[in-house]
Amino acid sequence: MKSLLIRLTHGLYDQDIAETERESVQHWFGMKLLTHEENKYQFASQYRAGIVSLASESGAYLQTLGESIRDHFIETNNLMGAKSGDLVIAQRLLGRRGGPQAKVVVIAGRSETYSVAVVSSKNGYLGLYDIRTDHPAGFALTDLPENAEGSLYQINNQSGTIAAFLGNLSDPKVDEKIVLALYNKHDAFEDDVLAMAREFPKEVDASQYPHRRDLRHLPFCTIDPVTAKDYDDAICYIPETSTLYVAIADVSEYVHPFGAIDAEAIYRSFSIYLPHRSIPMLPRELSETLCSLQGNVDRLAYTFEMHIDPTTYEMDSYDLYESIIHSHRRFSYEQIDAFFEGNHQAENEKEAKVLAYIPALNELTEKLRAERMKKGYNFRSSELEMRIDEEQNIVSTEFAVETPSHALIEDCMLLANKAAASMYERGVFRIHESPSPMKLQSLYTELASIGIFVESQGTIKETITAIQAEAERRDLISEVDTLIIRAQMQARYAPYNMGHFGLGFARYTHFTSPIRRYSDLIVHRLLKAIKAGDTEEGSYVLRNIESLCTSISEKEREASDIEIRFHERKFARWAATVIGQEFKARIMRAEEPFIAEIHDIITGAKVAVNSQFGLMLFDDIIVKIESSNLATAKITASFVRHIDKENEMHASVHGHSAEENSALAQPQGASLRGVGE
Repeated sequence: MKSLLIRLTHGLYDQDIAETERESVQHWFGMKLLTHEENKYQFASQYRAGIVSLASESGAYLQTLGESIRDHFIETNNLMGAKSGDLVIAQRLLGRRGGPQAKVVVIAGRSETYSVAVVSSKNGYLGLYDIRTDHPAGFALTDLPENAEGSLYQINNQSGTIAAFLGNLSDPKVDEKIVLALYNKHDAFEDDVLAMAREFPKEVDASQYPHRRDLRHLPFCTIDPVTAKDYDDAICYIPETSTLYVAIADVSEYVHPFGAIDAEAIYRSFSIYLPHRSIPMLPRELSETLCSLQGNVDRLAYTFEMHIDPTTYEMDSYDLYESIIHSHRRFSYEQIDAFFEGNHQAENEKEAKVLAYIPALNELTEKLRAERMKKGYNFRSSELEMRIDEEQNIVSTEFAVETPSHALIEDCMLLANKAAASMYERGVFRIHESPSPMKLQSLYTELASIGIFVESQGTIKETITAIQAEAERRDLISEVDTLIIRAQMQARYAPYNMGHFGLGFARYTHFTSPIRRYSDLIVHRLLKAIKAGDTEEGSYVLRNIESLCTSISEKEREASDIEIRFHERKFARWAATVIGQEFKARIMRAEEPFIAEIHDIITGAKVAVNSQFGLMLFDDIIVKIESSNLATAKITASFVRHIDKENEMHASVHGHSAEENSALAQPQGASLRGVGE
């Protein structure tokens, strides 16, 4: 329902209305909530769709969907029975004093379409309770096929019915089902989608593509995590002509609009990556085989050929075309880093051709990065990597550290994304707005609490650079960068360019990952239409671009939330096994509720500290785990003492050796392929 309301906000063409949506559209049109002009339905000017939030005795606020406008206040008598979390259509009330106001005219459903509930005991009685709110889920135990304590159910909030039995909370493998059920995500593809995917040939026959540029003679390679299977991008560099080729999997050759695969890809919009497996946007027949730029096989690609000026490091020319490539070698990040350190040698002639240009490309990308940093930012936040066993319990955690191989690939991809964004004025842009004065002031207040006092340096860039320099002197690089990131707007997709603050780019988009991001697939389709002079195809791609950008931005947040919530559930299970034990931690929130992050034998777990004792932001402390709620994934701990850094330097906690404690210290890592990208 939310998707329908977003599309009606921007305009929904007749042919794009699903059969399941048509009755609602016709009903609302009959109520004169919608206009219908030029085969397009859209909310009439006085109506807005949104989510009811912050309900109180005096009223609530309407968070408008699909538009960046101020929230409308709704008085209690104008709520028409709507509650927090409801999706509604509201009428703007004009001529009222104060801020914008509205009244509800239609309750369309629930914002959170699905929820998960668990059978648990309260006050000595078993009942079914929502795991997010801890409120009764509205079902009697007699309604449930399985009512043993810990039984978990997915609830369809739109229909008020039980959608699925998920298992029991005691089973670690149920955590994955919980986080997917909250957003109604699923791994399996429908039969018609799989049937279509299996109709494609297993290999690429180059003779079938005479119009494509044949680049199979060039020594392309891929550089990815060792566990990767979906290779979106391959690179090749010719130092003699300072020419960089960035070849991207040509998903648009196989996934066409209106088809079953495309419909499923729109629904998913992003691949989801969990510690033990991925849930792909596309069927694995495409994502891990035919589209994936595997080594030593022919593959279709959409390729940027970019010439970089060797003195200014500007891209002075580029060409974009459909191609056929043959990747000479699949490298992991670790292998390329080993090569940089002199610990990896070419194993054959093909590999030698690739490794011959890697040092020159690394030198080029280092210079490109230095130029980028003159306007952009290096936010060194940390990305958690978690390993789990076959039973889906934690084995280890650590914060990923950006290495030279990651940086090399990142800057190659940034260059291609910039080039793609330069080719159109309306489409899909990746935008990141500069922080508001209010957010900056809040940041300065937080920094002052840890003794970093901000003096304006004339520009935001100069001020943030000065803050980062002071944080480095205090050995708080990652922590302070996290605060800076928190003070910014969230990067999102938009149909018009607004620049990218974090990267310092005037124009930017996502072009380089069409296997795992739907935004990139749309960009490929648009660029192909532009290159072919196909105005009809181009206009089709752009027809619902506003609502599409809003939708994929929301799906991106969902995918990210699923990955974060899965980690939280694994941490809660670990904490349940160490009740009463003490661990090193660092205060990450110094106001109610106080939050600390454990940096010990397991690192990254967030715990609520229930005793303050004058705790300050980024204080290093010892906490004792008091409880762990597997249903809500919340961990509580008590404060034991502050850590005396001088005395603790070589001391151990729980009998760890000094070497172990050194290894457990928090790395100052960076999110891979660009923080805020």
